[in-house]
Amino acid sequence: MRITKRRRARRWSNFTRPPADALLRRGRFDWKEEIARGGLFLCAIVSVVTTFGIIAVLAVESWSFFRQIPIGDFLFGTRWAPLLEPRSYGVLPLVCGTTLIVVGSGLIAIPIGLVTAIYLSEYATAKTRRILKPILEILAGIPTVVYGYFALTFV
Repeated sequence: MRITKRRRARRWSNFTRPPADALLRRGRFDWKEEIARGGLFLCAIVSVVTTFGIIAVLAVESWSFFRQIPIGDFLFGTRWAPLLEPRSYGVLPLVCGTTLIVVGSGLIAIPIGLVTAIYLSEYATAKTRRILKPILEILAGIPTVVYGYFALTFV
């Protein structure tokens, strides 16, 4: 049975690769492409193995921690003092402090950001937009930890 070019193209869709010998027969085998494909596959495998390694280390360390500290004391304890005697590992104050910071910063940042975005998209002139947009993009590219550190040293 003779396979036409159309049937061959239908058989080898974009989702599957033709075998290497078919590429050699057609004269389209590219060693550089295969080396790049192998390198990218190796990078993908390394990232998957690294992710599983991180999960395994976290699981082992968490298991040994929770064998010593009851999970109820960890979740609902009201004192965090891991270095002082008696040691306390209550995470509730940390969660409450984080929640207060998120709500407070959201109450300030969301309205300012929304008003700025509406102004730039609807009311600003082209010159104003051309000046302010790159400045805001640079500020958005700086990690928030840097802003926090700057605020901590400033205050």
